Amino acid sequence: MALSLDGMVRIGGGAFTMGSDHHYAEEKPAHRVRVDAFWIDRHVVTNRDFARFVDATGHVTLAEKPADPADYPGADPALLAPSSVVLVPPPGRVDLANHYNWWQYVAGADWRHPRGPGSSIKGHEDHPVVHVAYEDAAAYAQWVGKELPSEAEWEYASKGGNDGTEFAWGDELVPGGRYMANTWQGEFPWENLRLDGWEFTSPVGAFPANGYGLHDMIGNVWEWTSDWYQEHGAIVRSCCTRENPRGGDRDDSIDPRSPQVRIPRRVTKGGSHACAPNYCRRYRPAARMAQPVDTSTSHVGFRCVVRERRD
Repeated sequence: MALSLDGMVRIGGGAFTMGSDHHYAEEKPAHRVRVDAFWIDRHVVTNRDFARFVDATGHVTLAEKPADPADYPGADPALLAPSSVVLVPPPGRVDLANHYNWWQYVAGADWRHPRGPGSSIKGHEDHPVVHVAYEDAAAYAQWVGKELPSEAEWEYASKGGNDGTEFAWGDELVPGGRYMANTWQGEFPWENLRLDGWEFTSPVGAFPANGYGLHDMIGNVWEWTSDWYQEHGAIVRSCCTRENPRGGDRDDSIDPRSPQVRIPRRVTKGGSHACAPNYCRRYRPAARMAQPVDTSTSHVGFRCVVRERRD
């Protein structure tokens, strides 16, 4: 497919403060970074976009394939069937230390069936595509002649020119009572008040753009980046601004708490509709999450970039 910059925004290169010293441990320490100019999609990739890709290429997503038992020693065979992770709110308060109280592997959940069998994307063509693992996002990016952003590129774009503010739009989550992103209102994970108008995903562009004209950089769905996950604290310190950082090493990204299942992890950014003040305040540019490359969920999507060549 021929590369097109339609629907993209050019972000001029520049320096900014990446990470935060005031929130979660994985965001520390804040450090100076510089990125070169690049183009980035104005919106996350939608169901409509992804359907065109699948129709043209026959791509089958990871969630639509059975898992290889060799990759998951001792796993329940039922969990190896084609499936994906779905947010299923419980009926009341639960132990927040156990995320399995609301995240469930659902057989038959995939990008066409975001809530599981019987659900559909009909009427949701302009919502973000979800249940895409890293390899699915990378395959789409290659098809359109683009790439997935680095964490630094994504964070710089998300700020919209507001370096130093807590959110992409300023320091208030709901300025003047106006909801600026699709997040969770109420007590997570059981009480969703939908004060922003949406229970799960929302159509792209439903909320105000940031200072660069980009929509949904915060909330709606987490977004894949191309960087292998590493703690910011593992970065070799330097007196100078880091130029175009590209994350850590593949093997170092593997979760040390899961030595038997050695699945590498990429950085995802932006938070989602499941981020709530009482549980997950990751609806900020500096927020980050380590996502296993083999895992697709109902709240992770992606957008693409095109990098300008240096002369």
